[in-house]
This record gives sequence, C-alpha cells and structure tokens, in this order.
Amino acid sequence: MRTVYVAGSLNIDQRIQVQSLPRAGETVIGDSLVLAPGGKGGNQAVAAARSGAQVTFVGAVGDDEHGRLILQALAEAEIDSAAVLVDPGTPTGTAVIPVDEHGENAIIVCPGANRSLTAAHVEESLGAVRPGDVLVLQLEVPVATVRRAARTARAKGAFVILNAAPAPTSVERLFDDVDLLVVNEHELAVVGRLSGATAEELADRTLELAGATGTAVICTAGAGGAFAAAHGTVQHVPAPSVAAVDTTGAGDTFVGYLAAALLAAPSDLAGALAAATAAAARAVTRPGAMESIPFARDLNASG
Repeated sequence: MRTVYVAGSLNIDQRIQVQSLPRAGETVIGDSLVLAPGGKGGNQAVAAARSGAQVTFVGAVGDDEHGRLILQALAEAEIDSAAVLVDPGTPTGTAVIPVDEHGENAIIVCPGANRSLTAAHVEESLGAVRPGDVLVLQLEVPVATVRRAARTARAKGAFVILNAAPAPTSVERLFDDVDLLVVNEHELAVVGRLSGATAEELADRTLELAGATGTAVICTAGAGGAFAAAHGTVQHVPAPSVAAVDTTGAGDTFVGYLAAALLAAPSDLAGALAAATAAAARAVTRPGAMESIPFARDLNASG
C-alpha cells in the first residue's frame, strides 16, 4: 500500500486565548491556556491520516511527559511512529501560540528535540520508501536534514512536497529535489524574494516563483483560497466562506490533505486543491491545531 511519509517537527502547543495579539513591549492577559500535541510535521501527518491515508512519521521528541503525549496522539491517529527518536537529553519541542478574538495567531517555536533529527536518521528511516509514495517536509527541523530527506525519497521515486514554513533565510539547494512547494502569502514573499521573484500580484508571484525554483508552487491565501502554478499556468481555488474561530493549524491541515489526495490520484492537482481547501476551511471553524483537523467522513457528510 502506498504511504505518506512525513519527516519533520513534533511540538507541544501552549495555546493562549487573548483579546488581541501583543505588540512589541506590550503585556496582555490571557483568558485560558490549553496544552495539546502539535508541530507542523505532527499536524500534517494527522491531517493525512484523518483523510484516510496510510502515514509513517520520522521525527524526534524528548524523553518527557510532553513527548509521551505526542506519541500517544500519533498512535491514536494510527500513524506509524517507529522512526520517531526519543532523545533523553533534550526536551520536546514547544510552541507558544496566542490566539485573538478574531482567530488570528502568532507562533513562537522552541525546537527542542526537533534539532536532534539528523540527516543520517532520516535517510535510514526512509529506506522503505517506494515509487508512488509521498514525502512531506517542513522547516522546523534542521535544513540539512530536510535536504537529505528530499534527496533520499526522490531517488526512490517518491513525490516530494516541501512546506517552506517557517520561511527560510537561505534557499541554497533547498528545492533541488522538491516536486511541489507549498507556501502561504508571507512565505511566498520571503522565498520569492530570495529566489528572484518580484511580481506584485499574488497569482503572478506564485507563477514567478514556480519559474524561479523549477518546481510546482502552491500558495495558500486564507480566506482567499489557494493558487497553484505549474507548467506555465496558474489556477485558483476559492475558499468556502466560514466563520473563523482559530486559524492555527489550517495550513497544516491543507498540506496533509493535499498529500493524501495526491497519493491517491497523483495527476489530479485540481481535485487535491479542492479537498485540501475544504479541509482547511473546516479546521478554522474549531479551536486548536491538531484537534481542529477534520476527518474525511465529516467533510463527506457535510458536502
């Protein structure tokens, strides 16, 4: 059976509800604090699994209560986590996420054990990758590890998706073995500038970045939907109109559902975009990141 492999970050999310996001030098009072499993890699893996895909995770956690909570969440999602390192000398990664009354957020990540995910471990853990599999990567783990993972999986015939988040400070050789690059509007501006893409309109900048990197590019634009550029053309998928409660994890939901859809139907990018956009729209109507990710059965029932 073909598999979605996710190599990346695992964090414990500390989500704080606030009336407004703090500005520089400002102190705000939070209304509640919730601890929950997360990390871009973990969220994307759970999204792919909830969409119905078989998922294998490669990552690292600390030998602590937070790490055990994350491993339990992966197990409950029926994700193969045999390749998750447990580092006894480093705490599990942590993300602090204030969320305002409009559902907007800011995120501070302390990588912790995610820095323990080495290129050698990833290469070994991807030994079972086969043609037709999909590998999903992000940038909350060392960039050298991301590059090795992409090269290893691509050489084995897998389709490689890189979610360039957080936005990198350098793109040297980062896209060499990537089939599909996924960014949001902020990341598009950063990566596009680093790659020489300067067009002002969102669709044009997405197309420009695709040409500059030599790979297909998807840009998610929140309520504006998603733009996909490949083979010299760009297509737009609008987002359903919803009342946003919390946008945390929406992008990860999009990436996970996208990967699962492309695993099932590699040539149907339009269908994958539609499925990913619908799932992300549902996710923002619920609080939290991993806990807000919908199951495919929920989407099918409502659609």
